[in-house]
Amino acid sequence: MAASLRPAILRHIRLPVRPQGQPVLPSWLSSIRAMSGHGDDHLTREEVVDRVLDVVKSFPKVNPSKVTAEVHFQKDLGLDSLDVVEIVMALEEEFKLEIPDKEADKIDSCPLAIEYIANHPMAG
Repeated sequence: MAASLRPAILRHIRLPVRPQGQPVLPSWLSSIRAMSGHGDDHLTREEVVDRVLDVVKSFPKVNPSKVTAEVHFQKDLGLDSLDVVEIVMALEEEFKLEIPDKEADKIDSCPLAIEYIANHPMAG
């Protein structure tokens, strides 16, 4: 289901044009700390956990007090499949990754997001 939603969402997203060098992020991402500047260093699992939780807690439809490293996006937070796609897209922005649709469709919880990102060699 999310596989068909993601392309549909991406076709309809309109982002404002900004001067070169300024990131274009959804307004709700403004509270998330800046992307890591570790260069070639791989992130520690603890850094990944902290940043994934920050992204999920910053999502407008989420009660931050319910977010843990074990939370399921739909079952525990009551998010729909469109919300899950938006969270995965926010994770891609936060970690400077492009997650293939096949893999993105599998990420439906914090543990799966953490596992995928922690094991991704390009996560930054």
